Amino acid sequence: MDIHEIVQQRIAKLEALGSKNVVSYPSQVPDHATIGQALSDFQEGKKVTLCGRIMANRAHGKVNFMDLRDSTGKIQLYIKRDIVGAEKAALLEQLDIADILSVSGELFKTHTGEFTVKAEDFTILAKALRPLPEKWHGLKDVELRYRQRYLDLLSNEDVKKVFLLRAKIIQAVRSFLDARGFLEVETPMMHDIAGGAAGRPFKTFHNEYSMDLYLRIAPELYLKRLLVGGFDRVYEINRSFRNEGVSTRHNPEFTMLEVYQAYADYEDMINLTQDLICHIAREVLGKDELLYQGQTINLKTPWNRQSFAGLVKDKFGIEPQDEVSVMLNKLQAKGLAKDKNRLSRSQINKIVEDALQEDLQTNPTFITDYFTSLCPLAKTKKDNPLISERFELYLAGMEIANAYSELNDPQEQRRRFQEEIKDLNTEERKSVDEEYLLALEHGMPPAGGLGIGIDRLVMLLTDQPSIRDVILFPLLRGQEQTEDKV
Repeated sequence: MDIHEIVQQRIAKLEALGSKNVVSYPSQVPDHATIGQALSDFQEGKKVTLCGRIMANRAHGKVNFMDLRDSTGKIQLYIKRDIVGAEKAALLEQLDIADILSVSGELFKTHTGEFTVKAEDFTILAKALRPLPEKWHGLKDVELRYRQRYLDLLSNEDVKKVFLLRAKIIQAVRSFLDARGFLEVETPMMHDIAGGAAGRPFKTFHNEYSMDLYLRIAPELYLKRLLVGGFDRVYEINRSFRNEGVSTRHNPEFTMLEVYQAYADYEDMINLTQDLICHIAREVLGKDELLYQGQTINLKTPWNRQSFAGLVKDKFGIEPQDEVSVMLNKLQAKGLAKDKNRLSRSQINKIVEDALQEDLQTNPTFITDYFTSLCPLAKTKKDNPLISERFELYLAGMEIANAYSELNDPQEQRRRFQEEIKDLNTEERKSVDEEYLLALEHGMPPAGGLGIGIDRLVMLLTDQPSIRDVILFPLLRGQEQTEDKV
């Protein structure tokens, strides 16, 4: 039987219920406990009312055994026609797997020890017109799983566990930072200037003000305004957007944690990063190590450090004083940046880092000593102005965090912005953020700033190979919707 016939059969059942004056989508739901509560406080003979979805239905003579599930657990239903009465018994023929019910009755255990509700009454709360996938685990169309995530969650407990863990990870982030006196804030998602990070923005238009706006690349410049305003410790778990490629590690819409602490520097951010990630691992996994794609990652501190300047010198012969054109020539000599006549600093930075990722070890590694020319928002080292006080954190060869001692000199920041813009091509050209520079001119305290990719961190802690596996509804290509997509 194809999907069209199944849907028509279910519509016929819906109409049959209507002919019996049964409301298949009632607006009121009776007071009820969760299935998890009923199971954790199980008492023989206790009266309960539960709500959930039918996941299995087995008829034996005058008795139907059903599995009912909600977000907290699953329980068996024992529905005997003599107990529920002829009127309700007649409705059993119209029920299907995936229908949503409210059931009232008495708890008991079967002779096999299965927790069960002996139903005394039930009410249809929602009639499902489409079936659940029968063999979801065997589906080869991975994109369909992402497109119809609701079915993925219903049919695959392992997928559901990933997103429960994601919620716990974010809760652990908040509890850690709140306990250390950080204030959670919200900053705009639409900016009049695309800034705060390297990346191509999504562009939109505001009709009332007749102005172009950009979905934020990062919240950094707004969060640092708050340091100027006297909030010494702030953080935001934010949605950011970059109009760039899609891969197992990139989604155009993603979640970042950004943290800013006044009177701190990048060394303080190193300590904060180690403490935060170890705290999350202990809260979520209960230990200081994790298994990612067959690799054991030891989180015991202190974590390893490697010098970016040293790595690129050894591998590519690149020196911090090199002009961009010289860096490009050296990369091309090593077989990278092929067919490129000109690259921005951020593009060169990405090419180099992609090449270096292959050499990074599994355990956490801080990459320090980035070139100042590649870090327009970071302070320079006191003993070497060509090197910035910045680090990136890699775990299992994947970039997880980026941090630095924040540049708070408004004149130097203006010079850096102007230098950065000069290197951009016409398509990427943007304006200097004068509002941010105005804020700096009022005095921003020395500070450390930290950004952590929440999606990638969740990938590591839940052992998922793709960023799409940890985002409930990742961006997908456009696709015509047809009835046979279930």
